[in-house]
Amino acid sequence: MPDTDKAKKNRKAPLTTPTGLGDNARRDITGALNALLADVFAIYLKTKNFHWHMSGPHFRDYHLLLDEHGDQIFAMTDVIAERARKLGGTTLRSIGHIARLQRIPDNDADFVTPEDMLAELRQDNEALIASMRSTHDVCDEENDVATASLLENFIDEAERRVWFLFEMTRNS
Repeated sequence: MPDTDKAKKNRKAPLTTPTGLGDNARRDITGALNALLADVFAIYLKTKNFHWHMSGPHFRDYHLLLDEHGDQIFAMTDVIAERARKLGGTTLRSIGHIARLQRIPDNDADFVTPEDMLAELRQDNEALIASMRSTHDVCDEENDVATASLLENFIDEAERRVWFLFEMTRNS
């Protein structure tokens, strides 16, 4: 076969990756990962939105905290997407795809008080933890130890964010 024919055949090849998981496991896990990834993007953008629009007497502390949280949340995106690809699935393709899958609600308000920002992000991180645990359950059912292990670290990071957000709003 000439090189051009081989290249054309490779272009049309499906995006599957060899894995020890069955087709149903691959479908279920990558589906759960894509919904989780949509939530991660939603909470990332909300965290940055609140970071950019922070005001008030605690501006510096809150601004820096949300910047740190945003960096931590964004770091999850590539890991989750690449895990879905390693399993032979596909992942998110657009903002519209994210909007269709996300369960973390957007906040498009013109003004949100700093206290309400932190409280909302705490609730969103709690919801994200619940979604990660649910995805972890799917991984456990399918014996996908690697994805479950990644999620354990992400759960720990999210629990830390909840703790910090809780402590910062405790006396509000």
